[in-house]
Order: sequence, then structure tokens, then C-alpha cells
Amino acid sequence: MSLPVFSRQESLFGVGSLADKLFAPADRFRLFGEKIWPLLAAARPELETMYCADNGRAAAEPVVLLGVSVLQFLERAPDRQAMEHLAMHLGWKRALHRAAYDPSLLTYFRDRLLAHEQGRLAFDTILDGLREAGLVSKRTRQRLDSTHVLGVVRQMSSLECVRETLRLALESLAEAVAEAGRPAVWTQWWERYVESNLDYRAEAATLWAKLDQAGADAWALLTWIMTLPVAVQTHERVTLLAQVFDEYFEGVDQAWRGRRQRLSGGVVNPHEPEAQWRRKGPDKMWIGYQVQVAETAAEQPLPAAEPTRQFLTAVETQSALASDEAGLEQVLTAQEAAGQDKPSQLYVDGAYVSAAVMAAARAQDWELVGPAQPSAATGTGYRAERFVVSIAQRQALCPAGQISTQCSRLEEAATGKVQYRFEWSWRCHACAQRAACVGAGQAHRSLVVGEHHDLLQARRREMSTSAFAGRMKRRAAIEGTISELVRRFGLRQARYRGRRKVALQNWLIGAACNVKRWLRLTAWKLEAVT
Repeated sequence: MSLPVFSRQESLFGVGSLADKLFAPADRFRLFGEKIWPLLAAARPELETMYCADNGRAAAEPVVLLGVSVLQFLERAPDRQAMEHLAMHLGWKRALHRAAYDPSLLTYFRDRLLAHEQGRLAFDTILDGLREAGLVSKRTRQRLDSTHVLGVVRQMSSLECVRETLRLALESLAEAVAEAGRPAVWTQWWERYVESNLDYRAEAATLWAKLDQAGADAWALLTWIMTLPVAVQTHERVTLLAQVFDEYFEGVDQAWRGRRQRLSGGVVNPHEPEAQWRRKGPDKMWIGYQVQVAETAAEQPLPAAEPTRQFLTAVETQSALASDEAGLEQVLTAQEAAGQDKPSQLYVDGAYVSAAVMAAARAQDWELVGPAQPSAATGTGYRAERFVVSIAQRQALCPAGQISTQCSRLEEAATGKVQYRFEWSWRCHACAQRAACVGAGQAHRSLVVGEHHDLLQARRREMSTSAFAGRMKRRAAIEGTISELVRRFGLRQARYRGRRKVALQNWLIGAACNVKRWLRLTAWKLEAVT
């Protein structure tokens, strides 16, 4: 599709000219048109890369579609309602200076953004505008936390998932393979998985037998598919069937039997294979994804009546099973790509804090502020916190006051991970605290710590001070931000299927949240002046 002619000049008969008096100086639609619209218009060179210069019919104006994409999350409107607002709502017309399009164009526009790796464009454009306005510094204090995002699927049992995957594969093969080339058992497969429904009232033994039968059928189907052309073997639904078969079945006595326990991170629903099941804690579980949210953190709290001056600096989507430590690295990488410097201090909870991350932060001249996790319990004996370890001096002091200089450096060949092992040998034989320190069956106490154990030790001592508790108060506001993103913008429920589309949704939500805060702050300043 070719690009339409674009002009930033508003029509003489547009809403901004004829109905400008209807919008107060602090009206959010007026402020959107004055503050946000110029930024989106300035991003048109990036949008132009997604279209041909002069090939095919003229496309809908991409700047308008980008503005609608942000405004619809700001107003919590689905595609059709967004286009209806653009056609009939004076506020939307004032904000975007244009008339409406067909709602389906928003779907095609999002697909075009993803195809050209421009999913972050709206978020980065708004963030650049905040930097130019002096509201966000390139290097600033930040806070970070994560929350879950529910996928647009329901959880299936193992039997349901396998049968549904077989149905999808059979239907796709029916279109790709001529009837004459199908095996004799094809009719039986079709009746069993396409035309028949599962009876959930059957006994457990019957359902397990059906799962084993589905495994045998899936293996036979995959074996037959290997005789077909490569284009059929690599079909999306055939690949998915192979993945589901590998995750749900195991070989037992030269036969395929359904696994009695699901593998972590496996496919839960074939209609959205990337949505994963995860349990976090005793009472929190979901199917979907995880999102990391970072925002700036003020040194001092604002007066009660003043709107927040803190803005989102990253909204990064992960798989549900990804760790917060990996999410931290993803956030820092995304911020660097967007022109943001490393934060001076980053306030997090204990899930992000490890000795390796703290050491990397110190080497890069920034500080990770958060509680360190306690050392792993060994069953018997004192924890590592009771020992005073000095990696630099290669010595450790035990709770009984005995110093060990018997230090060994251990390095894993595969990962390069370095640890240090301290032993007390003969000093433990006559120690008064031997029963509480040395485990049963051990001749003496030994201690293995990481190469950055000094940093963990210092952080654990710092956690007991009131100064550290005061610093950690700056992190608490991120919980309120996530609550705002969930309640106001629908962060916790995915609108689309697939991780890339969910990531696009989350970037648009982040852009809408920044726009809302920016417009509220601008309106408050205008009202304070008048």
C-alpha cells in the first residue's frame, strides 16, 4: 500500500477551528492534540518505512492510526468503539484532527507494526517527548516490579489439549493432502478427534486410556507426515502437534503413555501455545505471560494535591516462567536501546537481588537497592549468614570465633561460575557449638559461597538498619502504579493472542499511562496559573 499525502496543518473547517471554544484549556482531548499529536506526527518517518512509496491504493494515514492506538488504551475502548468515537466524538476529532476509518484497519496496522519491528514506536515517542519537556532525565532513580498477564485462553486438561491439537492438525492436513493420498486409518482419526466430543463424565481410568490412545494416534500421524513433502512437515499445526506429543507422552514398554504429571512450561492450550501455566506462591497461578514495569522514582514525596511527576520508562513482556532477574536484564537492555542511561539507583524486591547482579551494577556505576534473599538452609548447621567471610583475604570466621584459611577456589567448566570453599578441619572436634554447626555424619564444618558473597553479606547487614527501611519506601509506589495499569488500562488481561501481540498491547498501555499522567500534570499547572 502506498502512503497518503500528510499535512500537519488543520483544515479551516476542522473541529479545532470551528469548535475550539468547546474545549477548556485543561481538557484532556485538547491537551492530547496540543502535546501528543505533534510527537506522533514527528514519528511519521519511522512509520513511512512500513509502506511503499507509490505502490497500490493509498493507505489510511498511519499517524492517525498510531494516535487511535494510544487513545483507545487511554480511554479503554475496543477497536470498533474507537473508530465510532473518531467518527462521532468531538473530543477524539479534536485530539486527532481527522475523520474515522474502518475498525479492521487497526488490526492491519498492529500487524504492520509488528512485521516491521515498530511495536515500541508509540511508547518510545511519548518517552522522548517527556525527556524533551524535562520531565524525565536520561539518568534517574527508578523502581521496578512485575505482574502477571492472563492469556486469552482457558486451561485444558492433558486429554483436552492433546485431542484439540490433533483436531487442528487433521483439519490442516485435510486441506493440504488429497484424499487419495491419505492412509486407511484416516477416517477413524477423523471420527475420533474431529467429529466426536469428549465425555467428561467417564471414569478416570477411561480418560487415561483415551489419553494413551491419543498418544498412539499422534505418533502414527507424525510418522505418516514424515513421508509427505517438507512444506507439509513444517506446517505450523504439525510442528505444534510434535511439540505437544513430546511434552505429554513418554515411552513405556515399547509404547507411548501419557505423562501422569505435566512438564513445566508446556503447551496448555493449542490456540495460544506461548501462554504458559505458572504457579507463584501457594495461592497465585495463571496462564499467560509476565510483564516488567519500570518508572522513575522521586527523592521526596509530592504534596497531596499535586499530580505525580513519575513516568514509565519500560514495559517489557516475558514468558510466564521467566525470572525477575532475566526481566531486569531485559528492561535495562530496552532502556539502553531507547537512549536511556542506567538508573542511578534501582529499587526492587528480593526476587531481583543476587550477588552477580549487584556486582554487575557496581561495575557499571549504578546501585541495585533491594533486600537480599537468605542463604539456602542446609538442614542442619548454621546458615552462611552466621559466618564472616572475606573473599579478598581468603578467610572466614565461624560463629565460635575460629578463623579458617583453608580456602579452595572452585570453577565450573561448563558455566564458568566461581565459588569458594572454606573448611575448619580439626578445629571442630572439640568445639562447644559442634552439635549446632556440624551436620550429622560430617567430620567438620565446611562452607561454600559465591565469588561476590561479600556484597550479599554487606546487604544483609544493611537490611537490619532503619536507613535501609527508609530507602525501600521509594519502591512501594510501584505497587500503586501496577494497580493503576490494571484497573485503568487493563494490563492484566491480554486482548490478543501471542507474546509479540501482547507485548505491543503492553507498550501501548505504557504509552497511554504516560500520556494520562502528562496531561493531568499539564492541566494542573494550567489551573494553578488561572
